[in-house]
Amino acid sequence: MTAPGLASEVAPGKAQVALIRCEDYDDAAVLQATTRGLDLLGGAGRFVRPGEHIILKPNLLASSTPEDLVSPHPSVFRATAMLLAAAGARLSWGDSPGFGRATGVARKAGLAAVADELGIAEADFTVARTVSFPDGHLMKQFTVAASVLDADGLVSVCKLKTHGLTRMTGAVKNTFGCVPGLLKGEFHVRMGTAERLAEAIVDLNRLLRPRLYAMDAIVAMQGNGPRGGDPRPMHALLFSDDPVALDAVACRMIALDPSLVPTITYGEEFGLGSASDVEILGDPVDSFTDPGFVVNRKPGSTTGPAKAVTGPLSRFFRNRLVPRPAIDHDLCTACGTCVAVCPVDPKAVEFASPAARAQKKPPVHDYDLCIRCYCCQELCPERAIDIEQPLLGRIIHR
Repeated sequence: MTAPGLASEVAPGKAQVALIRCEDYDDAAVLQATTRGLDLLGGAGRFVRPGEHIILKPNLLASSTPEDLVSPHPSVFRATAMLLAAAGARLSWGDSPGFGRATGVARKAGLAAVADELGIAEADFTVARTVSFPDGHLMKQFTVAASVLDADGLVSVCKLKTHGLTRMTGAVKNTFGCVPGLLKGEFHVRMGTAERLAEAIVDLNRLLRPRLYAMDAIVAMQGNGPRGGDPRPMHALLFSDDPVALDAVACRMIALDPSLVPTITYGEEFGLGSASDVEILGDPVDSFTDPGFVVNRKPGSTTGPAKAVTGPLSRFFRNRLVPRPAIDHDLCTACGTCVAVCPVDPKAVEFASPAARAQKKPPVHDYDLCIRCYCCQELCPERAIDIEQPLLGRIIHR
């Protein structure tokens, strides 16, 4: 899908990330900052050629408003689209949300209105095609949206947010949305750990090679992300053709050691990009660094041992040591989203009985079945699920 000679190809030398201060989401201010960022990288024409079909891939996790900070802000989507279109690209947009249909999710996020205004059609992310990837380190084939494979190129528009599984989500992880619908849940089950899932997502980026990654960090999400967190103004936009470098710079902004983020460590190890040799263009990263940003900085895996834990004794210790999703009964509305998105069979979170659901009693986790994918926490619309460390795990960590 990638035309030769463009920025999506890995080039020798130092990775470049344009880091641009932008105080708010005013359309004119965002367009000015985006123009500056792309110009520092060589201009929009470095990433697209006239007449090419480019798919804009925003992060559409689930139905949420721009104020919820779940997706990139419409002004960032608009500015990126305008500059690529001005460079001659034929644009469409698409994503496969974790919950809900892309059309409705984009409509509520304010992105569909921008697409309509600019005449950008929606790409179909429901029809999939399986392709081989012999160069994959972990994955030798992928099933991805056929429209992505048929396009000339992909541009990723992501949001700086915390994430229960990978600590932060940004450029690398946004490409996971090119895997349609329920197949993403199957990935969680097959991979088993945050580390193996990160390896798969890095291979997916290596296969698809988005031309450009743009990150909305004007107001980021901290705490219980990627859907239930709180706003944290960072006043920044980031741009790069290297997603590993971009995410590493974002980590420096939130005072998070990039080596704790598996998509970054495996991204560098597998040759997707560089976290250690990065040239920052634009504004100095130190002017954005926020040590108070709420994010998981604890060492070790977020899902326990790197290998799948099996057997009664192993499950016994895992359930007392490894972080796990926990439902706040005061916030839960018994909507059933967590049950619907749980990817394992039988479900690791379920209503105790039909009567319990009818009485609006919260679902219950079976931690023996739980694979710690945190899909329930990620997609809870009521912010009612957080990740807790069991008592013994807290004691040992201290």
